[in-house]
This record gives sequence, C-alpha cells and structure tokens, in this order.
Amino acid sequence: MQGPLIETLARQGVSRRTFSKYCATLASMMALSPVAGQAMASALAAAPAATRRPSVIWLPFQECTGCTESITRSHSPTIEGMIFDMVSLDYQETLMAAAGFQAEEALHTAMKENQGKYLLIVDGSVPLALEGAYSCIAGRTNLELLKEASRGAAAIVAMGSCAAFGGLPHANPNPTGAVAVSDIIKDRPIVNVPGCPPIPVVMTGVLAHFITFGSLPELDALGRPKAFYGETIHDRCYRRPFYDQGKFAKTFDDEGARNGWCLFELGCKGPVTYNSCATTKWNAGTSWPVESGHGCLGCSEPDFWDAGGFYRALSVPAGPLQMVGAAAAVGVATGAAVSFLNRAKKRAAKAGHETTTLADLEK
Repeated sequence: MQGPLIETLARQGVSRRTFSKYCATLASMMALSPVAGQAMASALAAAPAATRRPSVIWLPFQECTGCTESITRSHSPTIEGMIFDMVSLDYQETLMAAAGFQAEEALHTAMKENQGKYLLIVDGSVPLALEGAYSCIAGRTNLELLKEASRGAAAIVAMGSCAAFGGLPHANPNPTGAVAVSDIIKDRPIVNVPGCPPIPVVMTGVLAHFITFGSLPELDALGRPKAFYGETIHDRCYRRPFYDQGKFAKTFDDEGARNGWCLFELGCKGPVTYNSCATTKWNAGTSWPVESGHGCLGCSEPDFWDAGGFYRALSVPAGPLQMVGAAAAVGVATGAAVSFLNRAKKRAAKAGHETTTLADLEK
C-alpha cells in the first residue's frame, strides 16, 4: 500500500497498521465484506496519486451552518486531512479562502473541469416561495444553482435534515416554501444524510465509499445509508434495559434520571428514530444526547419538528415518528390550555410583584 496519503500519515505519526484498522472498522460499520476494508485502504491511499483528487462541490442553501460546524469536528479523518489528502473541496463558502467573484469563478471552473465526475454536497433546504427569493447566492436563487450544479454531478449528497427532508424551514407553516433536494432533482443518484446536524463519521463514511467504489452505499427507503441508519436509536441505547424493565425517569432531576433510567416518558423519540448516535457518538466518540441526560429529538426523521412536542411521550413505543392522530390532537389542546394558564399566572404574579417559579407553573 503506497501513495502520498500514506506518506502524509506517516509524517503525522499514523502507522499503516492504524490506517488499515481504521478502514477495516469503517467497512465493518458499513456492513461491507472483510475484503472491502483492504480495498478501501488501497483506494484511499492511491486516490491523491491520481491526476486530480475527487472533486467535491458543497453548496449551502437555506441552512444554519450547523452541518458545516459538525463536519469540521470530524476526527476519523479530520476535516483538514480529508480536504488535503482525500478530496479536492473546490467550493465551500464557509471553509474556502476565496470570496466574491473569485469564489464564483472557482465554482464554475470546478464544474467545467470535472463535468460528470464531481460529488455535489447540498446543505440546506431549497425555498420555492416568491420565486426562490428567500435564499440567493451571487444574485441567483438556490433553485437555479441546484439545477445547474446537479447537471454535471456524478452523485448528490443531501447533507443534514434540511437538504434531505426540508428540515426546520419546512416546518409548519413553511413560509419560504422549503423543499428537499430530492423533491427537485430526479435524474441523479442522491443519498440523504439527515441529522440536525448529521454525525461527522457518517459523512466520512459516505465519502470513503464513493472514493473507493465510485458509487453511493446501499440506501434505505428514505435514501439514507443503511450502514448508519439501519437501526433505531432505541435498538442500541445503553438505557434500553431500563425500558425493558419499565423503569422510566419522570422528570429530568428525579431519582430515575440520576440513576440513568429510560427517558421515554420525557419525550425521547429513540424508538422511532433511525440513526447511529448510540454507537458512533459525537465529539470523537465522547458522548451523545441521551448519554448526557436528554432524550432523542428524532432529528434524522422527516418532519421531526412537527411530530409533537419534544418532551411529550410517544403514544406507542414503536411506529413512524408521529403521534397517533387522537393523541396528537389531545396533546395540542392540552399544550394550548397549559400555555394559557401559565401566561395567566405570570400576568397575575407580575401585577402583584411576585416571582413565578417552575413549580408554580406545574401546579
């Protein structure tokens, strides 16, 4: 196994053995055969030796930059290792040095020189209301840019829940008319990598698969990589034994919460959310939301923002990410009533120059 990447890793203190183990682990996570690990290592090592590294164009649309923030925290490999040793990131507004005319020139040069070969990453939903005026780059709407860039792309990665499913901008009442990438582009392979934001190692895995095999990994019915979205959060959650025993935390500060009991009754959407947070974790494998004491929000599922309150328990422990109709209606009505009563209590306390506590609102 030879190549500039191996030499670069050696200078950074990473041995060939460690690199091979990483590729084998990544192949295993993606449910590939044992031989695929060695093939992936060879392909990644040889990729920079080619005339050009695989070109990647990243278009940011109606988004919050959270997905970019997430990928910069990648540790296997690091973002700088990915950019300088694995791919040629030819356009990414937040990370590139160029700006203005130079940035736009870089975009069009990359599309022209890598016609039919580049990987297009889209971050953010595409607004259609007011003829797309809600989000423009260099005087052009996101819709125009997406159609132009997709024509020459080998494949498209919809990065984050906004690009994959519309995300938060798509939430009711959706004033910008936000839609997902797949709602517009129908003639190119698309892989959805949802999450708000997605896990860095998932993006790394998709890129590594594309570089190695020249194609996208096996996808589920929603266009997500099965390797990372094949099981629910609940399936791999370390609190699952407490769920099976019927031990649930009732509040975030009760004895059950302190003992690490299941957060299902506090609104955890783990049983209906497909993602690999429980196994890959975040921040170099340090932790993840449930481990830090907060339930899963279901952010990698379509319409998670409109699927009921984040702290309202699911009606049933399995099924799609939505309340049973009646339960949802009751939840909305109850929420509105509670909100009205709380506002009344706050007004009364303000009038009497009194302090309203959380305990008062919960009475």
